[in-house]
Amino acid sequence: MNPQDMGLGAGKFSAAAELGRTCALAARSQRDLIACADTYRELFPVKPFDPGFFSGLALVGAFGSPWAAPEELRVVNRASLWIFAVDYLADVVAGSAAEIDALVSDCLAAAGGGDTGRPIARFLAEIRDELAVAPSFPALHPIWLDQLARTLLAMAAEWRWKSGGTSLTLDEYLDNADGCGSSFVNVSHWIATGDPWTLDHLEELREVSAEVQRYLRLLNDLATHGREIEWGDLNALTLGVGRDEVTARMREIVDRCATLLEPVRAGSARTADYLERQIGFNTGFYGLVDYWGEL
Repeated sequence: MNPQDMGLGAGKFSAAAELGRTCALAARSQRDLIACADTYRELFPVKPFDPGFFSGLALVGAFGSPWAAPEELRVVNRASLWIFAVDYLADVVAGSAAEIDALVSDCLAAAGGGDTGRPIARFLAEIRDELAVAPSFPALHPIWLDQLARTLLAMAAEWRWKSGGTSLTLDEYLDNADGCGSSFVNVSHWIATGDPWTLDHLEELREVSAEVQRYLRLLNDLATHGREIEWGDLNALTLGVGRDEVTARMREIVDRCATLLEPVRAGSARTADYLERQIGFNTGFYGLVDYWGEL
């Protein structure tokens, strides 16, 4: 339904109608995410996967691509949901390096076409199968697998750093930002819905996505420092880095993102908008609330 078709013109009423449509996208997505989580209930205990978690995840997907049809958000939403599930298993459930290595191995096997009985691997295989209907998937499957491997191996490295009390610099920490999973979500979303320019430039887009990911890593650390101390998560502020240094680094990253996004905007305005919205939405979101519920 187009607001202009309802006589709202292009003024404030129309702007509010667009916000309403985006919130409706989020409402549709939230119901789909809850239904998906019910299928894999063992992966999503009520704590920390409370109703607010599903609402927040649906909102970031909808406001990241407000122009999308509801079905175009299925992959990005489910990839995001999977990232939180595997992050929970790695950060909270896993009690040994062997468990972490098995988690990585099972997920990579499922993504490559293998089959395991593990719920987290079955969920990933479902996402893979949904992506497989995209005409570009056979050619881009290796990129998707590579981004998945980077994500899982970064999570495994973080687990070992935490368990071993490894001393890290901020640069070393940010080099491992793939562990937060946003680039894996982006690659999945682009393969499913990307325009021809985006699909043809996926490798270059991964470079921009990695920079946005570093910003989000630090933003999360500033906003959730207290919760991550309680959960025992690695955080930039626990490395001995002060808030001023973290915010200064975030400003540097935003400046680099602005430069990197210029050629992206020339090729695909929506892909550039999508990445900018990740920074903007999450900066506003984390000002008031975290995605996770209480453990």
